[in-house]
This record gives sequence, C-alpha cells and structure tokens, in this order.
Amino acid sequence: MKVVHVPFSFYPDAVGGTEVYVEGLVRQQRLSGMESIIAAAAAVEATYWHYDVKVRRFPVKELVGDVREMYDEGDNLAAEAFGRILESEQPDLVHLHAFTRGASLRLVRETKRRGLPVVFSYHTPTVSCQRGTLLRWGTDACDGVLDARRCSACALHDLGLNKHVSHAAVLLPRGIGRIVRSAGLSGGMWTALRMTELVALRHAAFRSLMTEVDHVVALCQWVKDVLLRNGVPAEKVTVSRQGLWQSDGHSARPPGQTRTAGPPLRIIFLGRLHPTKGAHLLIKVLMAAPDMPVELDIYGIVQGPADAAYLRDLKQIAEGDGRITFRDSIRSEEVVPRMREYDVLVVPSQWLETGPLVVLEAFTAGLPVIGSNLGGIAEQVTHRVDGLLVEPRSVNAWRSTLDSLCHDRDLLMALRKGIRQPRCMADVAADLSQVYATVLGERTVVPRCRPTSRPRSDRRLLASTARM
Repeated sequence: MKVVHVPFSFYPDAVGGTEVYVEGLVRQQRLSGMESIIAAAAAVEATYWHYDVKVRRFPVKELVGDVREMYDEGDNLAAEAFGRILESEQPDLVHLHAFTRGASLRLVRETKRRGLPVVFSYHTPTVSCQRGTLLRWGTDACDGVLDARRCSACALHDLGLNKHVSHAAVLLPRGIGRIVRSAGLSGGMWTALRMTELVALRHAAFRSLMTEVDHVVALCQWVKDVLLRNGVPAEKVTVSRQGLWQSDGHSARPPGQTRTAGPPLRIIFLGRLHPTKGAHLLIKVLMAAPDMPVELDIYGIVQGPADAAYLRDLKQIAEGDGRITFRDSIRSEEVVPRMREYDVLVVPSQWLETGPLVVLEAFTAGLPVIGSNLGGIAEQVTHRVDGLLVEPRSVNAWRSTLDSLCHDRDLLMALRKGIRQPRCMADVAADLSQVYATVLGERTVVPRCRPTSRPRSDRRLLASTARM
C-alpha cells in the first residue's frame, strides 16, 4: 500500500506538532512495510528527501484577489499541482492532516476524481473554529457547533471588537457583505461587515469536507464530540490518540530514576511561542511570586513575524528575572534527553489541544506534567497521579500549584511514580492501518506497542468549566 500524507507544512520550514507527528507516522508505516511519502504546500514546487522520507512540495498561490479565497474551497493552483503528484506517485490513498487554502476541499476533490479514498485527521481547532481556539469569547470551552452568526461574532471579538459591537455586526443582512465585495472594499471594517458571509462560506467548506472524505480520525475524544455535534456520522469517525515515535533516544526512564538535586524546582516549557501556548501566563506567575525557588527554561519555536513579536514581548516582561531563561528550539530527537534534566514540564495552553505530543515526551522522560485543565491535556494527564491539572487562565491557581511542588518533594516523587509508558507510534500506525483497510475494503493486522497498564481513552475532564 502507498499513502500520501498531506500536513500543513514540512521541514526544512518551521514545523509544529502536526508535522512531527506525521514524520513519525511515516517512519513507523515504513517499518511496517507501507510505502508512505509526504506532500505539503510551499512557495515553489520541489522534490527532496528528509533523511529517508520522500517529500513532494506543491505550490500555492501567494496572493489572493479577494478575502473569500481564504474561506472557500481552496487554491486551484495547489490542487492542480497536487494532481500532478498523484499522477506521478500513483498512491492507493491520501491522508490529509490539515484544512487550509493549500490542503483544501479542492485537493480532496482532485484526489476523488481519480477514484482514490481520502482519510482526514483533525489535529487542531482551526479545522472547524474560525477563532482557532474553540474557546467562546476566548475564555470558555465551546461546544463547537457551527452557527454562522455565533461564530462570526466570536471571530470579530478575536479581531478586537467588543462583544456588543461584534453581536451588532453579525445582525446585519448578509447582502451587506455581498455589496461590500462587489465594491471591491476589503480590510478593517469592510471585512467585519462581510464576516458572517465569510464564516458561512467556511462552514460550508468544512461540512463538504466531512461529507466527501471517506473517514475522519479524531486525535482525542473532544474532537469526536465536536464532529458528532455537527452531524458527522459516528461510524465515520475513529478516535486514535497521538503516539510517540520511539527512536533510540526515546526509551522510557525507570519510574524511580529522578533528578536528585534539591531546590530550585527546574521547570521546562517547550513549544511554539504563540499566545495560545500560554508562555506569558508562566512569566506572569513568576512575576507575582519573586521569591518562588524555581528555574524556568523556555525552549521556544518561532514560526513567523507574529511569534517573533510575541517573543520580544515575553523577554521584555521577564527582563531582570534571573530565574527565566529563553533557549533556542531543539530538534525533536533531542527533546526527551533534554527533558531528563528537569523536574516538571509545564503546558499552560490557552486553547483546546488534541495532544500535545510534548506531554507524551515528558512521560517518556519520566517527568510529571503540570497542564491546563482543558482539551487533550486533560484527557492525557491524570490529576495527582502523573501530573497536576490547573485552571487555564488563573495566575493564582498556577502560582499555588507550582509553589506546592517547590515545597513538597514527596508530591513530586509520587507523581513521577504514577507515570506510565505512553502510547507509541506503532499503536497509531495500527489504528490507521485498520482505517485504511476499511476504506479500501481490505483486512490487515499491524503489531502494536505493549499495552499500557492504565488506559486513558474514556476519562473525562475534571472541571465542569472545561467540559465540551
């Protein structure tokens, strides 16, 4: 079997958790005898090898003539170029891991036109949420039900309008948006006047995507819940949680093996430098507790000008606090060994994660996770067993939690002992092989990792405010 995987981007470009996941999945599938390659949108067409993984890049139009092109069925140039990749590679199946202008509904249709099945994996809230976080007004977990006016108001609020103005803007007739478009007006208030029309367009594209793909993979339970609420048939959805690619450097640390040094508490944050990841919250916590005996190392990934600006803001806020160190990002294969130098991983995400993979990496390294009681984090971390779940936006709650670990080494040791080996990529590959076999009408069996002693798939979030 040959599979083409389509993430948002890929190396050597800046990548996120989705691309790390896809790379590990391709490597695991190759070990299982499956031929898998990666295709991703880029500025120019190219073919190259990333170590032993074949990568095909297809161009996407850089400039759009109208803002509608950011919300509709996708880029024609990208779909046509992807069609040429399909003709060249002759795959049995396409697995889509993003829903963007490049990895779009048009790309799905280009694939289906050739009689090939498409599997779609829902990796981030941006797939269905125009705000991109699935947090209503940026604070409360949303049920994810698509409603053009409700979603438009929330999106406008994210762009800086207050709630009252956002509600008023979406009550205007949709014909106003068409008039604005016909007049060629765009940007600022003109886009605001068109928001309901644009969000409705995006919702239509999402619903068509869910109808036209052959199967949908939900990376955690909250994703499946959102899909079901939006009418996706249950039999079309498979929950397959993230797994970790286990290279030689990713062997699990024995439960009793810990960093033996005493205070200060060594904390690691590792992830994209973006407000949704919450690094600013950690810095606010330390600013509010100048005597807390901790060391915080921030390994940040910068993916564009906005992230670079956020990093500058973080450094300005943290200036003069010797407990906070900003470090360069590290390669994925270096993450687990580096984590072993710390006491805990902090994941203060301010949106609904479907993972993140860094939680699995921490468990592999033997580190408890202190994370937001939200989304995938709350599905992976068992409170007071292998980590602590914290109210996402509360500086006081985070301060209290970190302070308790600073002064209660017995608690830290107990959390370490509660860690179990996480799912590995062999489990994910086995799940997906069954999905592929179903859509292809075949039967297959793929070896899995040894089962963990404590399954996590049926747990629910602890706090009612974080429920989906």
